[in-house]
Amino acid sequence: MTHILDYTILSEKAIEKFWTDYNCAQSVLFAYSDYLPIDTNTSLSVSCGFGGGMGRLQETCGAVSAAYMVFGLLSESATNDNREHIEDTYSMIQKFHNLFIQNQGTSNCKELLNCDLNTEEGQNYFKSNNLKKTICESCIKASIKLIHQVITERDNAPH
Repeated sequence: MTHILDYTILSEKAIEKFWTDYNCAQSVLFAYSDYLPIDTNTSLSVSCGFGGGMGRLQETCGAVSAAYMVFGLLSESATNDNREHIEDTYSMIQKFHNLFIQNQGTSNCKELLNCDLNTEEGQNYFKSNNLKKTICESCIKASIKLIHQVITERDNAPH
């Protein structure tokens, strides 16, 4: 799969979607929907609740949650055995998680943004500090790049 995917193009596709009022999770999963067993409308629907750190709970970053969805869908198409599907997915998630933490410092939305999006003060801080551009866009780009890295390592691993 990785040989046909250019993470720069996927990143641009995700960022473009993000700036048309879709959340971080929707944007990441949407970017991959042409390459996975999921159509674009379903990708946008299923990932809708994961933005803002899962329903604006500000837990796991939506760009990270969407990466986990990509890995599950990718593994599903690679095997018919559920145990193998689970193990393959978990392995990619663990690798991605560690790389994302190294890259961004945390995968927690509230820590990444350093504000509470559920308050007016937090919303104002988010807007006045342009966090959608500086933090959220950065997390989307990092997610796309790291998805590519994890998939490439998996595809190139000895079987």
